Amino acid sequence: MGQSAMSTRDSPILHAIGNTSLVELQRVVSPGSGKVFAKLEWENPTGSMKDRAALAMISQAEQDGRLKPGDTVAEYTGGSTGTSLAFICSAKGYPIRIVTSDAFSREKLDHMTALGARLTLVPSEGGLTTRKLIFDMIETAREISREPRTYWTDQLNNLDSIAGYFPLGEEIWNQTAGRVDAFVQCIGTAASIRGTATALKRCNPAIKVFAVEPAESAVLSGGQAGPHKIEGVGIGYQPPLWEPSLIDEVIPVPTADAKEMVRRLAREEGLFAGTSSGANVLAAIQIAQRLGPDAQVVTLMVDSGLKYLSTDVFRTATSR
Repeated sequence: MGQSAMSTRDSPILHAIGNTSLVELQRVVSPGSGKVFAKLEWENPTGSMKDRAALAMISQAEQDGRLKPGDTVAEYTGGSTGTSLAFICSAKGYPIRIVTSDAFSREKLDHMTALGARLTLVPSEGGLTTRKLIFDMIETAREISREPRTYWTDQLNNLDSIAGYFPLGEEIWNQTAGRVDAFVQCIGTAASIRGTATALKRCNPAIKVFAVEPAESAVLSGGQAGPHKIEGVGIGYQPPLWEPSLIDEVIPVPTADAKEMVRRLAREEGLFAGTSSGANVLAAIQIAQRLGPDAQVVTLMVDSGLKYLSTDVFRTATSR
């Protein structure tokens, strides 16, 4: 499955990470545009692409001695990384403490708890993701990390997470038989776009890479930070792992449009995904229209819609 850092002593469930399906979108793509393909990252064990990064961060820390048997892992998270870390820690036998918030879905909080994580909740401003919330979560995690025998993965600054996405780029290259013109992905920590783009550009430097961010907090596009409701992305400032030399363009997508595309994906394509996946698809459609009918654009279904059932994304959809 491409994750070379894995030990033979690890739980077999870790071998289920990666090798996710790639499917072509049909009904939501405009006639005459290029093809749009989506990598179904919800096929990973926790229903999220973050399993790749979590395994890379924990495995590398084990290898170089930062994380030792009996240590506790700590992290701040919007939920998906925390769930993935809780899964990896469960499989490897580490206690884990997670700093998160009421800004994120109940399903994510419950999932982390079910996997054995001990949660610390930081209050949000009306359930919105803001720059202040991210900073408050980071500082809370920093305090926890000062406790004895605690390893803080610190995802926004952790270079190990980038390598976790090299196999994702390699999978895309192989599944398209080398016929990929553009890759599109939302920006949270920026590890996924950096790792995937690096692997793709090793295969073909001409591949275009497009980053996606919430229009309400379009800081990478030169705008102002602001509150939004696309979970897991748009932290309100340039993430430390951001590498602009790999990026051809940043595309802002409004939260409302992303939510509506998620509902369309469920109704019209049978693809049940989270809000950032809707933003990805909207941006990928724009690029496919721009590049023309011979182009092939790949994006990610970042996580499963099952993580958002308690939110207004799908409650709105089912009330119609």
